[in-house]
Amino acid sequence: MKKYETLYERLKNEIIEGAYRLGDKLPPKRTLAEEFRLSLSTVETALDILRSEGYIDSKERSGCFVCYSPNVVFSPLPISRKGVAPSPLREASFSPVNGAAQGKDPHARFSVPPFPFYAYARAARAVLADFGDRVLQKSPGGGVAELKTALKNYLFRSRGIRVSEEQIVIGAGAEYLYGLLPALFGREKIFGIESPSYGQIESVYAAQGVTLRLLPLEPDGVSSAALRSTDATILHVTPFRSFPSLVTATAAKKEEYLSFAEEKKGYIVEDDYLSEFSPYAVSVKTLFGADKNGRTIYVNTFSKTLSAALRIGYMLLPQPFVQTYENKLGYSSCPVPVFEQYVLARILNDGSFERHVNKLRRVLRSSAP
Repeated sequence: MKKYETLYERLKNEIIEGAYRLGDKLPPKRTLAEEFRLSLSTVETALDILRSEGYIDSKERSGCFVCYSPNVVFSPLPISRKGVAPSPLREASFSPVNGAAQGKDPHARFSVPPFPFYAYARAARAVLADFGDRVLQKSPGGGVAELKTALKNYLFRSRGIRVSEEQIVIGAGAEYLYGLLPALFGREKIFGIESPSYGQIESVYAAQGVTLRLLPLEPDGVSSAALRSTDATILHVTPFRSFPSLVTATAAKKEEYLSFAEEKKGYIVEDDYLSEFSPYAVSVKTLFGADKNGRTIYVNTFSKTLSAALRIGYMLLPQPFVQTYENKLGYSSCPVPVFEQYVLARILNDGSFERHVNKLRRVLRSSAP
């Protein structure tokens, strides 16, 4: 564990456990550096992560203050983040390109190193050698076992998420997986989505005949007032980086989302868009990983980290929902060719994907202002 990760974890745990309470001022950076025998840049990195996750806020010439409390749920006022330093990710990679700030294609907005073709080609050759004509077989409904196992292991290594293979569903991108959700939950359910949000989310649900509620975003996530008053019971959120607003949900807001699902007897769809693009190696806390009540479904894809042409996404089901999925959607076929699934499994297993993600993070850190 890197030095900044160690300090980040220590300060985060002290905040969560109440050693530092809501509104308390953290020790100055120089004091922390002297106490833990760290450089100022290491301390600043740890504080940047805490700030980006909404545990602390900063005031010019005043220092850092705790803006998180485990006991604050459905707060009447949004958390002020005016003093938050710009995220390296936000500044380095989210600048509009070719008018994409108003456009419909989020992929046009990013300038990141592509996944190396030689690594993809090497994996593809290995798959052809190992599997032969089996790559022409039809995929099992939820995806091939090799990819599910590779994903299970990768998610545990990188995000601390524990799932079994039966909880993983492979699909042809996020839009395909969105389209399964109305049938899974029931089309009579009312879905709440962020406003603004990625246009395809609203389009897919509307095409399925789902009733939608647009929930306004504030600097820390969906408005608390909107969460309290909505009649939606399914909440679709993008906590890490909402598009096009670039809002990141704070740690307190994530707990609010979980409380919403529990109180409404509803569910959360956690769309973990761009989560691999955190500049730091610290695992960003997911709603799925934090949910103790089995009310979160997790969706992510490889469109940005590998290639938009590689239409592979995945959905994680809470364990109580596995049988529900099988009963309602067990008949559905997986639209992703088995060859592509085997190649992705190889890339996840041989370490080339994680090397690529680490390279992205180095670029993001070096590009930070």
